[in-house]
Amino acid sequence: MKYTTKAEYGIAAIADIAIHSAEGEKVTTAEIAHRQHISPKYLEQILIQLRQANLIRAAKGQKGGYSLIHPPSEIRITAVLNALDSSILADAAESDDESGLRRNIKGCLWDKLNGAMRAYTDRMTLAELIEQGICADETGSYVI
Repeated sequence: MKYTTKAEYGIAAIADIAIHSAEGEKVTTAEIAHRQHISPKYLEQILIQLRQANLIRAAKGQKGGYSLIHPPSEIRITAVLNALDSSILADAAESDDESGLRRNIKGCLWDKLNGAMRAYTDRMTLAELIEQGICADETGSYVI
């Protein structure tokens, strides 16, 4: 499976927001960038996409930052991936020059694999991902 850096960083960013805004606090771009080792400029682009997908909200001002719109248990990983890179869970594109065998392989193998990935990410919530993938580093910061 191929996935993009944007998808990888975006999932880490939304998980970071979920973890660090659990008590209602806002999480800043600088905090996420520092904890997850992501360029702040690149992170801003990712956060814009997550905001446009109505997964996170932004608050401006001195106590501003990001928080989740919905609880982590209501956010499906499919929604996060589709907000960041809709091609990850898309079926393989058909070309006009595919032979019958290649077309059948696409339908029997690649489309079914993509379907299995979609089904898995449809079932998995952000809360489950955090529970399964969480660990703390030597500073006590969560690393996803």
